[in-house]
Amino acid sequence: MTEQVFDFFANPELPTPTLSIDEVRRLMNETFGLACHVSELGSQQDQNFVVSDTASTAPIGVLKLSNPVFTEAEIDLQDLAAATVSEREPTLRVPQVVDGPRGPMSAWWDTSQGRIHARVITHVSGATLTGSGYLSPATVARMGELAAKVSVALADLRHPASVRVLQWDLRHAERVIATLAPDEPDTEVRQFASAVAESAQSRLDAVSSRLPTQLGHFDIVDDNVIGKPGALPDAVIDFGDVSESWAVNEIAVTVSSLLHHDGLTPADTLPAILAFHSIRPLSEDEVDAIWPLVALRGVVLALSGRQQVRLDAKNEYANAALEREFLVLRQAASVPFEVMGECIRRAVGFAPRPRPVWDAAPLVDRLTGAVTLDAGTMSPLNDEGRWLDQGALGDAALAALDGGAPAAVAPAWRPRLAGAPARTPAAPATVPTALTLWLAADTTVAVPADGRLVPTDDGFTIVTGEHAVRFSVAGPAGDRGQLPARTPIDVQFTRADAGEVPLLVEPAYAVGWQTLAGDPAPSLGLPATADEADDDTLALRERVLADVQEHYYARPPRIERGWREYLADVDGRVYLDMVNNVASVGHAHPRVVEAANRQMRLLNTNSRFNYRVIAEYADRISATLPDELDTVFFVNSGSEATDLAIRIAMAATDRTDIVAMREAYHGWTYASDAVSTSIADNPNALATRPSWVHTVDAANSYRGVHRGADAARYAPEAVQVIDDLAAAGSLPAGFICESYFGNAGGVALPDGYLAQVYAAVRRHGGLAIADEVQVGYGRLGEWFWGFQQQQAIPDVVAVAKSVGSGQPIGVVVTRRDIADRYRTGGYFFSSTGGSPVSSAIGMAVLEVIEKEGLQENARVVGAHLKGRLLALVDQYPIVGTVHGSGFYLGLEFVRDRVTLEPATEETAAICDRLLTLGVVMQPTGDYQNVFKIKPPLCISKESVDYFVDSLERVLATGW
Repeated sequence: MTEQVFDFFANPELPTPTLSIDEVRRLMNETFGLACHVSELGSQQDQNFVVSDTASTAPIGVLKLSNPVFTEAEIDLQDLAAATVSEREPTLRVPQVVDGPRGPMSAWWDTSQGRIHARVITHVSGATLTGSGYLSPATVARMGELAAKVSVALADLRHPASVRVLQWDLRHAERVIATLAPDEPDTEVRQFASAVAESAQSRLDAVSSRLPTQLGHFDIVDDNVIGKPGALPDAVIDFGDVSESWAVNEIAVTVSSLLHHDGLTPADTLPAILAFHSIRPLSEDEVDAIWPLVALRGVVLALSGRQQVRLDAKNEYANAALEREFLVLRQAASVPFEVMGECIRRAVGFAPRPRPVWDAAPLVDRLTGAVTLDAGTMSPLNDEGRWLDQGALGDAALAALDGGAPAAVAPAWRPRLAGAPARTPAAPATVPTALTLWLAADTTVAVPADGRLVPTDDGFTIVTGEHAVRFSVAGPAGDRGQLPARTPIDVQFTRADAGEVPLLVEPAYAVGWQTLAGDPAPSLGLPATADEADDDTLALRERVLADVQEHYYARPPRIERGWREYLADVDGRVYLDMVNNVASVGHAHPRVVEAANRQMRLLNTNSRFNYRVIAEYADRISATLPDELDTVFFVNSGSEATDLAIRIAMAATDRTDIVAMREAYHGWTYASDAVSTSIADNPNALATRPSWVHTVDAANSYRGVHRGADAARYAPEAVQVIDDLAAAGSLPAGFICESYFGNAGGVALPDGYLAQVYAAVRRHGGLAIADEVQVGYGRLGEWFWGFQQQQAIPDVVAVAKSVGSGQPIGVVVTRRDIADRYRTGGYFFSSTGGSPVSSAIGMAVLEVIEKEGLQENARVVGAHLKGRLLALVDQYPIVGTVHGSGFYLGLEFVRDRVTLEPATEETAAICDRLLTLGVVMQPTGDYQNVFKIKPPLCISKESVDYFVDSLERVLATGW
């Protein structure tokens, strides 16, 4: 145990063993008495094989042939570390040396390539995170958790071989890089890596003497953790890099391994660091060291990988890793160390570093009375989609100057929606580090006595003491302190040593950049911009709303604006809304807004007063329906509409029994809930139906009891149920179903279904009720009403959602004779149903659908969207089928196309991943495995293409 251990600097080249499979099989038999099948695995510097039983092919373990440079003491250290973690952290699966026919399978082999140590260790079932696929925040956090648990388990372990000197020990990164860089043939790579290393090392040197050391795994990376299918990683493998080093290296190495995964940014690694800190608390020095260490790890990975390929060109594992190793380096260097360090500090709860503060005389005077412009998400400046106009903020500023203001100012550090891009796969830079200034007159900057003016390409910078104020002018700029009138000028206040600070940064990094840049307002003699309080909206909602009144997503963005098919959060991130049939003609449609505004100024009262707009609106609605459906009731929601439709049927027939289709959702009122049998909304739906509700099979031709051509059987069987009820004396008052099976994800009913079932219920004196709450109003493209697809006419139609484009409006339409029979049971009254404002809005919605051709848009663009979705069925086995028509589509996900096992968890995870790409999508169906694709009817072809492109990315790279 006292033999000399490995020192990388004495052995900088480590060619991998390359024994043949035949030689390995022979030695396995000779040494361990095991006849077996072996297949090779990849490795950077060792050689690994899966060892399987020759008869059953069941895995026995993993054979590890250690690089010949490693000593027996080091191999003993690796085994001890693995055994210690397994004992102290039983929640983790850790491989151990396997007992074979002749005892533990661990020995030195005399091979064709010299003396090599061989061990067979436990085969751990599951899969690694190898590759560059997407990692969810939960997986990222689990990586940090695994690293912390191993670090804690090994904290007090000691071993003579722990002093081994590995190239991966980041204490030696400076020497490793100095050894490898001169041999790097690519000048650009060498210079970039060296520059990053120099910057990282200088920051690390400030704290390195205070970093505690311990024994650690120091290679808990994506390739070395394993999870069972559908579960988070719970196994740690490959203890080959065990040694003594700075304890913080454990999390730094883990974080670096995340950076090449699809879409993952430095800020996205914070859950790993937080999870680590919650188990093994980090000191402030360790927090300051993390990102420089991540960067140094990236440099070592990139240079070592490239060297290994030069030494061993046939090493496919090393070759395949080159691109992702260099991506780790680029990502680590993409955010300044000081910025990322502050982001980490704030995330773990440490006090913020001080911000630069201007405490000298103003550089500009005569700005009293300057107008402050709000470019944020909720500002009226961004109404009616003006945020899409890059010039909207400038127009508002010039209007303020024309109104007599000496200046207009858009503050720094307030997220700006104005000018923000739409359809972005990552959060865009929307937080300004500079204020933007417009002046009414040319102005000269006063250079302080202790300051100096430095000309720049786009203006000039005033440097005074430890601070600098940069003036960037859009257009011709003087270089001697002259600021032109009526021209946007970005004024940025930074530390003099800050280097270049972008004018716009992503919200996730804003707190970090504030260590380098402060509020420039006081440097101009303007009031300091007040710090914004932490957003407590979600906490407030969860405190005062009932838990059952859920919200989308576990960590939802705070959405405060909509426009057309877009939604915007308070950070200025714009999302594509693919789920919102409530906003049928688009969010904040100007015609709808104006109608509401105008009518609200005139009159809004209860519907018993005599005003014209309610009559005109009822007339317009009935004109879209068959002639016999000529009498209208107004309520406030889809639930109320279906409830009233059921009550009308009961009153008109003097009966109480209702027949409904299973797996449907009709609402939350007593009657509408009674006929709702979706187990997604109520797991006990069928068992808790009142006795007056009778059900027929869900007519789902994809996953129902009858599929494909056999779906033609649904209608005769439903007819039989109705006939049997009548024969038993339970004459039905009516039959209700969605005329296009919306709850299941927009599944078309079998051809002729409604005609047959409607005829049956009418034959026994009942009424046919069409629930058009989701599918009516042109959403299907080919048809304005869902029942038109079936060439059947109901007796009662209930509709909501689309009719108000966000205003709570529910409508029931029936025949005059049926409505009159409801009157015999008393009167009907809904205070705000059909109110003047609701009626005016409803009229405007109909006008927009007609004048803007939105039904035709649903037909044409919806067909294009469906075609693109259908193409996914051939590419990805998880995509079962595409349902629907127009802009009422359902994309169904399954784990098996034969059994149709629903991919419920996967669907939820895909929705979460789409949100990170800027797309709002939610599941539907009894098993929550169907996308409910029902965007605003105005959505463009470009937007639906972005949706499918994003979905393809998710399906290809993971969720």
